[in-house]
Amino acid sequence: MTDICLMFEVHQPLRLNRNFHVDLLTSRLSTSKRDLFELYFDNTLNRQIFDRVARKCYFPANNIILEEIERFKEEKKQFKVAYGISGVFIEQCIRWRPSLLESFKQLKQTGCVEFLGETYYHSLASLYDINRTEFVEQVKMHRELIKNVFDYEPRIFENTECLYNNAIAETVASMGFKAIVTEGVDWILRWRSPDYVYKAKSSSIPVLLRNYRLSDDIGFRFSARKWNGWPLTASKYASWLAGTKGQSIILFMDYETLGEHHWSESGIHDFLRWLPREVLKWNHLQWRTPSEVIRLHHPVGEIDVHEYATASWADLERDTSAWISNPMQITSYELLKGLEPLVKGLGDKDWLRLWRYFQMSDHLYYMSVKGGGPGDVHSYFNPSGNPIDAFVSFSNIISDFEARILQELQKPHLAAKWILRRLPTGKGFTFSQEFTRPTSFKTNDIFEFVDAIKNVPIRSIEYHMERGDFERWLSQVLGDDELAKSIALLNKQGLVGETLRKNLIHIVEARLEKLGAITN
Repeated sequence: MTDICLMFEVHQPLRLNRNFHVDLLTSRLSTSKRDLFELYFDNTLNRQIFDRVARKCYFPANNIILEEIERFKEEKKQFKVAYGISGVFIEQCIRWRPSLLESFKQLKQTGCVEFLGETYYHSLASLYDINRTEFVEQVKMHRELIKNVFDYEPRIFENTECLYNNAIAETVASMGFKAIVTEGVDWILRWRSPDYVYKAKSSSIPVLLRNYRLSDDIGFRFSARKWNGWPLTASKYASWLAGTKGQSIILFMDYETLGEHHWSESGIHDFLRWLPREVLKWNHLQWRTPSEVIRLHHPVGEIDVHEYATASWADLERDTSAWISNPMQITSYELLKGLEPLVKGLGDKDWLRLWRYFQMSDHLYYMSVKGGGPGDVHSYFNPSGNPIDAFVSFSNIISDFEARILQELQKPHLAAKWILRRLPTGKGFTFSQEFTRPTSFKTNDIFEFVDAIKNVPIRSIEYHMERGDFERWLSQVLGDDELAKSIALLNKQGLVGETLRKNLIHIVEARLEKLGAITN
């Protein structure tokens, strides 16, 4: 018996305002965060596209799938589907088409539909840092949303654009997911077939691999009249599935395939309507949800994808180059990542929400300058059709946003809170006694810094004072110029030994007391 697992990604981005310019704003201070959302994003265009795709794809496809589920509901072999629905998509449903959300709820009530876990904002957050704190936060947000909207807790995870490596798999496993889905990339599998269950190298979590050839026959080639498989009928496609050996065949594609990328006139809706019954005509084929697949089949091997060779389902390369390859994309990506401590330092959910909208992978996707077939796909989705225009729009808006964040952080209580924050891994201070002799004392905030001063060997304090290391770290990394200047003045006094330690502790603790009074 071979299981057929049909999965769809349901996502619509919030496209940026291509006409945005800072001259539109009378002043930074007078513009509310609510107004910024309307100014940063082209919500007239976003609603037009959402309504169009709902009419052409979402409603017709949901209705057909619901009919086919009901058709086989009482049969031994049923029709089953899985959906990955982004939080941004659900927000748009609530705002513009509540009836569409009700349509998805109807599908859930059949008991034949599974919802997948993913990042709330369809972001690249899984690539940001070693700890993946933003990624974990977004996944938890999405899990909570699906629970609240559908009364369903996702068990299977599919990352944005199927981004995958060993570390991502390990993080996903630590969050309690039972399996992760990614692309059946040739350079990962080598001679092996994607149509089996595998396990991640870094953990025991099962890995389900998308059969990209069979998925793309529908997703990309269905309407291609020059393709030797055209016209693709449900019976022909079912025969291809029947001739494919393996435990399970993962068919995964954008939901917009069904009416938007391929219009109804192409026959895609008729194909969808007939596919369930044509598949079930074969005795050895059966529709399954991904949770059923991992329950029924044990892994036959291991998938090993290093962090520096992350896989995805995008373009011919099937790596991260769809979003992070040319200078425009890299600049935008690094700027976006760099804003995380600034935004989170504000402790304001509205600023955080705006920053997370900028994280949608679509914004970087539009900046691709690839040619050939992949280039055509990037241009098709790009609302401006031009990667340079996409970069200019993103740069204008993100620069304005950054300026506003920095302005907010100048407020005394926020500036103090910012200084007292805990730094990410790699930004802390490591005490040494000489250039090549680090100690065991490492600090990631000012509280740990003063504790280390109290206990570190005095030679280490003298070494760093002589070099000016403390004042540089406090000013350039922690952002406390006042404390840095105080320590620089202490340095000029030429103190050594325990007298130096005592005075240094006094200066830092006095500064902590002052900062604490401001934040309270």
